[in-house]
Amino acid sequence: MSEVVNKEYIQEDEIDLRELFSTIWKHKIKIVLFSFIVVCATLIYALSIPNSYRSSVVLSPQGDDGKSSLGGLGSLAGLAGISLGGGSSKDPMTMMQTVLKDYEFNSYMIKKYDLIEKINKPSNLVFALGFDSLYSVPEIDEEKTQDELIYDTNLALSKILSISSDKDSGLITFSAEYIDRFLAKELVDIYLKEIIEKIKIQDMKEIEKQITYYQKELSSTYDVSLKEQLSKSISSLMQKRVFSQANDYYFVSKLVDSRVAYIKEKTKPKRALILVVSFVTSIILGIFMVFFYEFIKGNKKDEKTI
Repeated sequence: MSEVVNKEYIQEDEIDLRELFSTIWKHKIKIVLFSFIVVCATLIYALSIPNSYRSSVVLSPQGDDGKSSLGGLGSLAGLAGISLGGGSSKDPMTMMQTVLKDYEFNSYMIKKYDLIEKINKPSNLVFALGFDSLYSVPEIDEEKTQDELIYDTNLALSKILSISSDKDSGLITFSAEYIDRFLAKELVDIYLKEIIEKIKIQDMKEIEKQITYYQKELSSTYDVSLKEQLSKSISSLMQKRVFSQANDYYFVSKLVDSRVAYIKEKTKPKRALILVVSFVTSIILGIFMVFFYEFIKGNKKDEKTI
């Protein structure tokens, strides 16, 4: 009895499969035509998107030679509200990320380097096959206030600029990816310069506070060992102040300089992948639409029969 039931199920499955393939074959022209239209539309869209390019700089963090010479003066400085951190004792990656995410800093950069105009009206765009007839550079909305434009530009910059660190080597990569390859390099250069300068100024202020405080304590204390420690600390801080002037990038050194990406070194769009996904999706969608059409058609026939 069970063998008969199994045979009936197999026969029903075979009939169903035959019907499925028969339906697909019956509407093959419609499926192919639909797929062709979708792929052509996708191709036009893919060709109309400008290429994006990346410019990067690779940095190596510098060690902190003066940290150990501060000895046990941390509690003494802490009483005066002074941090002994000072520059390179902090993680360079963390410091750079913090400044990069600072809205006030980005607003300053946008105003100083006229980034509203540069970001919203990019030039030097590159298209596949020179197909740029469908792309139009968006106009700056004149109805928006300056603060709104700065906010929008800051949002755009957060997607353009990135910073990462290699866990094994500790090397820091600061990058900009944008449709204008020349502007991408410019953004890397100006942001790196300004970020380093901001951190350097903050650290120099902290160092000056420490030196002033230690000198004051040195002149007022009679403890010989404390005087010796304070003198070493002042000397170490002064060395740090002098050495910071010798390095253009303060607490990091540049290993790989930024450059304008070659015209063929695009990062996106992945046009071939877009077309493949579009083709596969259109075939699946076309088959689904055919089955849905047959389902509706079959229901109408059943209603007429009833």
